[in-house]
Amino acid sequence: MLLSVPTKRFLLIPAVFLFILPFTSSADIIIGGRSIVVAQRGDSLSLIGARYGVDWQVVARENGFDPKGVCRPGQQFSINNLRIVPKIIQDGIIVNVPDRMLYFFRNGELVRAFPVGLGLPRKEWQTPIGPFLIARKERDPTWYVPESIQREMINKGQRVRIVVPPGKDNPLGRYALYTSLQNILIHETIWPATIYTWRSHGCIRVSPEIMGEFYDQVERGTTGEIIYQPVSVAVREGRVYLQVGKDIYRRIPSMDAEVRARIEERGLADSVDWVKVQDVTKKKTGVAEDVTR
Repeated sequence: MLLSVPTKRFLLIPAVFLFILPFTSSADIIIGGRSIVVAQRGDSLSLIGARYGVDWQVVARENGFDPKGVCRPGQQFSINNLRIVPKIIQDGIIVNVPDRMLYFFRNGELVRAFPVGLGLPRKEWQTPIGPFLIARKERDPTWYVPESIQREMINKGQRVRIVVPPGKDNPLGRYALYTSLQNILIHETIWPATIYTWRSHGCIRVSPEIMGEFYDQVERGTTGEIIYQPVSVAVREGRVYLQVGKDIYRRIPSMDAEVRARIEERGLADSVDWVKVQDVTKKKTGVAEDVTR
């Protein structure tokens, strides 16, 4: 059964429950939905967007909020983070680069889904696409700075750091999962505002509010895959949903063609309103929208 999302259930969703999950697996899984969230002390649009997996520009536009304005504690924002799970597996981790999300499956069920920070668009810093496994786990990790990042420090005139010990200034945070991909970790970040962005050097950044529990859930040897799927289509209760994200790594020759192909391969070409499809494709918000005819 697919998720049925209430629209007025919450005033504030705790950060560890960013997405409402279905109880059973299905051919399509849709998570999240519209809710009202309340700004906390120290919040900004970028932090709110990072926490709930929505671009801050979208939050500002949908709430009529001045992008240069300051969030006040207690201020309410309407957030829509309805999202289609891009790939369903039996066990393991799926990271989808265009939608900046990590999905964790166990026994065929989705048990966690949360926003992550990923690699910059610059080719040498892109998060690599492909399968991986969790090679080892480490609490309070030491960061051995890759030579490529050391060179960047030199080019920027920064102090070159070769080894960064555990502590509050360590970019790896308190928890790190080392993958089988060279220099690619899933780790806590000390920069929460970079969640749901493409600003890392390839690693997968996780919010401090989430990483500790996720670290305990993931075992050494857990398999995973990093995918690149900016377009997802799903059907729920006879309604067709389309989600289109940014082609941040410029891998898709034509987004219009990609969207049409995804819809047609599901046999849904006659079930959608193509004007709505065009609108969703143009906006590229990464939020699933109803495009039923």
